[in-house]
Amino acid sequence: MSLLMTIITITALLSTILAIVSFWLPQISPDHEKLSPYECGFDPMGSARLPFSLRFFLIAILFLLFDLEIALLLPLPWGDQLPTPLLTFTWATAVLFLLTLGLIYEWIQGGLEWAE
Repeated sequence: MSLLMTIITITALLSTILAIVSFWLPQISPDHEKLSPYECGFDPMGSARLPFSLRFFLIAILFLLFDLEIALLLPLPWGDQLPTPLLTFTWATAVLFLLTLGLIYEWIQGGLEWAE
């Protein structure tokens, strides 16, 4: 039990020291050079703070969602070697069904179209 208390004490002490030191180290007053955008050493041609397309962001999130779904379903061919392969395929079918419903909903709402 003393080993556990020693580890907890060292962790808490180290965290406290690092938190205190982190307030002393950073430079508080950044200059103009640090606040300006960096473009390969050249002066920027325009504003780097352009508005971001929300539609592009939503399509990127959908892509990540379906990419994750593919990654989760990749080991499915080895699911028939489990003791209950029917249960594995049932859950995979349920996941695919829910994602298909979500895709249909996005399609009907017009979330997949670039131009309005």
